Amino acid sequence: MTDDSSLRTRPDLRDQVRERYAASARAVSLRPEASSGCCSPQPSDPVVRAAYDEIELDSIPSTAALASLGCGNPTALAELREGETVLDLGSGGGIDVLLSAKRVGSTGFAYGLDMTDEMLELAEKNRQEAGVANVEFLKGHIEEIPLPDNSVDVIISNCVINLSADKDQVLREAFRVLRPGGRFAVSDIVVTESLPERVQNNLSAWSCCVAGALLIDEYEQKLANAGFEQARVEITHSYDPRGLFEGSSDCCGGPGMTTDDYQALTGRIHSAFIRASKPA
Repeated sequence: MTDDSSLRTRPDLRDQVRERYAASARAVSLRPEASSGCCSPQPSDPVVRAAYDEIELDSIPSTAALASLGCGNPTALAELREGETVLDLGSGGGIDVLLSAKRVGSTGFAYGLDMTDEMLELAEKNRQEAGVANVEFLKGHIEEIPLPDNSVDVIISNCVINLSADKDQVLREAFRVLRPGGRFAVSDIVVTESLPERVQNNLSAWSCCVAGALLIDEYEQKLANAGFEQARVEITHSYDPRGLFEGSSDCCGGPGMTTDDYQALTGRIHSAFIRASKPA
């Protein structure tokens, strides 16, 4: 699995991802009880309850959790401290930004970066409802972070970096904006075996967190190439493709996926915590 897939040069890849997340934000805004899609079950689902405890979920608007398309809880992974500045890459409905803002306290700050207008609108609404002041949501791409060099202490992200067709650029940007000694602590999808080319080149499979996922050693190598040290990947959950995408017609059950494709995914898709640090 590499970033050299032919999808990388397709102009519709980013549009496909944006539209899927926009549709999720619209669905949550119109019907808060609706499920948010294939990458994230309902907040009542055991997978989500395992990632976020009851106190965390009860402390934020329900639509922030419903709009999360994540695969873990990077705010817990990052071990955030009072006074730190945090940046969430692909912040969606704002769940991890709002939780981060609470963890870093009034002397800290949390940024959320997202490219989807509908998600940004929903996140800001959730921020206002939660009454959190030390938060700002920014519009932009994770390959071009609109913040200065050495400006944040911690980078978090929740099942988003796998969606980028240029992960090397994402990691270079993350390294750039981190202060010396800063921490990279994200939840993401990884694969333990390379996926068939037909799956890698399926737009629907890419926008649903699968086709763009890296092998573990590839992830660690790309972090090292960007300048990070102490990179490590810890698998936290393994997915059954049928259960993961069941009933999600906009996801990997979309055009071009076959029974053989599902079989090829079995045992290969995992969520993981990825940690690294910028040299001090």
